[in-house]
Amino acid sequence: MVGEAGSGGSWFQRFLLPGFALKAVIIGGGYATGRELAEYFVPAGPWGGLAGMLLATLIWSVVAALTFALARQLHAYDYRSFFQQLLGPGWVLFEAAYLIFVVLILAVFGAAAGAIGAATFGWPELMGAVVLAAAILFATAFGEAGVERLFKYASMLIYAVYALFLFFALTRFGDRIGAGFAAAGPPADGWMAGGITYASYNIVGAVVVLPVLRHLTSRRDALIAGAIAGPLTMLPAILFFVAMMAFYPGIGDETLPSDFLLRQMAVPGFHLLFQLMIFTALLESGVGAIHAINERIAGAFEARGRAAPGTAGRALIGAAILAGCMFVAARVGLVDLIASGYRILAWLFLAVYVVPLLGIGTYRLVKRGPSSMQEVRP
Repeated sequence: MVGEAGSGGSWFQRFLLPGFALKAVIIGGGYATGRELAEYFVPAGPWGGLAGMLLATLIWSVVAALTFALARQLHAYDYRSFFQQLLGPGWVLFEAAYLIFVVLILAVFGAAAGAIGAATFGWPELMGAVVLAAAILFATAFGEAGVERLFKYASMLIYAVYALFLFFALTRFGDRIGAGFAAAGPPADGWMAGGITYASYNIVGAVVVLPVLRHLTSRRDALIAGAIAGPLTMLPAILFFVAMMAFYPGIGDETLPSDFLLRQMAVPGFHLLFQLMIFTALLESGVGAIHAINERIAGAFEARGRAAPGTAGRALIGAAILAGCMFVAARVGLVDLIASGYRILAWLFLAVYVVPLLGIGTYRLVKRGPSSMQEVRP
């Protein structure tokens, strides 16, 4: 049932699954292709970029830990019920911002899939977006269990491929990476703004993944899962960024930094494997966004005493959303979407999510201590 916690899950489901789910929502589009890293971290230079990424990681961990703990206290496992209790009537402000977010990120995913299909197979750009949309619909139609399996196995593939990516980068042009960091001065101006902006529009992922928190058994589980979610989410990005510094600053102008670096590596077969991994990252990110909307709708149905949408209903909801988003992707393009849209989202989510969470949410957590919550300890 939507909005009800389970009796507790495995160690993986309690501590790692929330972080893998957060990574799944954030990694798609610009992160997986390197475009977001080029936009927000490369301008600050090698050391400034790393500093900005570490700042973003810290923000993600703090906000995720507070969100997970509050969601468990409120028994709110979809974003609608969470914000109804956090903001009262103002919850509609978050939903409006979230719908803008979904349209933007799915458009980014569609543009990225189109660019990958064109660069790898010579497809028309629309073809890659259509294939991605079909895969998202298939994965989300079968509900929570299927989504959790995707997060688990896709994460294994993604971490393994990024580790290989760094290995090949170090063996093929590691001297250039070392020289790039050695020649770099202190962090350039803007590293803090880049980290805060990047963290702000992405941290909404902590609310998107609320459905997987039903496995938590205590506030301690929630705080630990949130704290480690930040590093789990940022690790692939840091590996990618280190490799990008071999070609700093020119790499910042590449639409697909991943494709540029793969051409420099020239490892037979790895280019195709990496593009498959990016597609998988786009898939799990899109699945996370659509699944959150399906769960929100299911919660609204059940609150009115009606049955939640089944497989066909979930597929129809996803198809309607994806059709509009892919149209936006075809009309705007990847670079413009990331450069213009994400900064607006950062301010929206700071106002309707992060500030209320740090204020109202923290007050509620402190006011109602663990001893009064009758929590089940592992």
